[in-house]
Amino acid sequence: MCLGRYDYAAYCAFTVYSICSLAIPIVIVAMGKELNFPLDDGGMSSGGILHLVRSVGMTISLAGCGFLAAKLGKRRSVGGSIFMSGLGVFLCAFSGNFLFLLPVLFIAGIGEGVCEGLATPFVQDLHPDKPERYVSISHAFWSVGIMICMLGAGGLLTLGVSWRIILGIAGIFAMLNSLWFFWKETPGKEYPEVKQKISGSEIWHNLGKIVRNGRFWVYCVTMCIGAGAEFCLTFWAAAFLELEFNATPFIAGLGTTAIALGMFTGRSVFGYFAKAEKIKYVLLCCSFGAVPVSLLLTILKTEYFPSQGLLFATLMLILFVCGIGVAPFWPLLQVYGVLNLPQLDSTLLYIFFSAVGVPGCGFFTWLIGVVGDGSSLTAGFLLIPASMIIYGTIILFESWVFPVKKRITAEQ
Repeated sequence: MCLGRYDYAAYCAFTVYSICSLAIPIVIVAMGKELNFPLDDGGMSSGGILHLVRSVGMTISLAGCGFLAAKLGKRRSVGGSIFMSGLGVFLCAFSGNFLFLLPVLFIAGIGEGVCEGLATPFVQDLHPDKPERYVSISHAFWSVGIMICMLGAGGLLTLGVSWRIILGIAGIFAMLNSLWFFWKETPGKEYPEVKQKISGSEIWHNLGKIVRNGRFWVYCVTMCIGAGAEFCLTFWAAAFLELEFNATPFIAGLGTTAIALGMFTGRSVFGYFAKAEKIKYVLLCCSFGAVPVSLLLTILKTEYFPSQGLLFATLMLILFVCGIGVAPFWPLLQVYGVLNLPQLDSTLLYIFFSAVGVPGCGFFTWLIGVVGDGSSLTAGFLLIPASMIIYGTIILFESWVFPVKKRITAEQ
């Protein structure tokens, strides 16, 4: 592999993006008690509003980041997005009331949306000959951010450190990492930015070509479903362990960390070894292979094990394997879609795929909660293997429905 300054910048971008996204959920219980919206006393809807405001900011910036990249270039756009994400989280540390959180989280959401839309094409432009390898590995660092948040922030909260200090540290860390993108470039090693800026009319023309392509919409649906499976597993794992297996908050946090470690391992391995023409088989093996493993989560009972230690060790192993299973769902599907639609603008395709992935995360997370309220969280978890089956089935048959005369690979 050939790594340079901007590869490491991308790794930092995915890591701090993850940290900024998860910092608020991790401290929200302590934050709610201090800012008068306690989650255990009617404050859950307020917590949901915080995520909604952030999601609105992400959606707005995702819609416009193609134009932003055309005018400013990907390097400056991604660097600025990391700074805005950090700034929004940093300002949260100074909140005196709930209302102050709304505009600063909107700022963070704007930054996260641009990063979500442009960080992947930023990496592809660095390595147009092997995008599947470098994109997958860079996405692995999202999981690094999860592990840092779950272990670092969770540990600090347990030690009694204020949530304000934790958010302040996270925000400063993100803003400092934006310097990777703005520091003076070494002559001869500049980022391969597009020299000729694209006009607005050309962008609209490219958008029209994309939305008229039927295969593109198949990938959008698949992306939405796969993103839901991945995010639901990460979002609900801790609550699932606490409610269904009476795990302590620390053990529940380790469960989420096990998923993140599995995702990091999977994305690193798949990115290093997977070739462009093998992406489809990686996605199929992971989607169908993860189904029986994820089903085990809904079958296991505490009484099946002689000790809690053995129970939790088994659950950690299952969650780790599930993390490997969902690892390629987001990054490799994006690359797969771009390689199979070579006639369309790759940057806009990455942005669109991310734009449908974000609401997919939110919808399936909400749906599991609805099923959990009506029945149990175990019943809700059945949606995860169900979505994996649908995801794999679409990948299996999409080339039959939309045949390609000649599939373009990264090597070609």
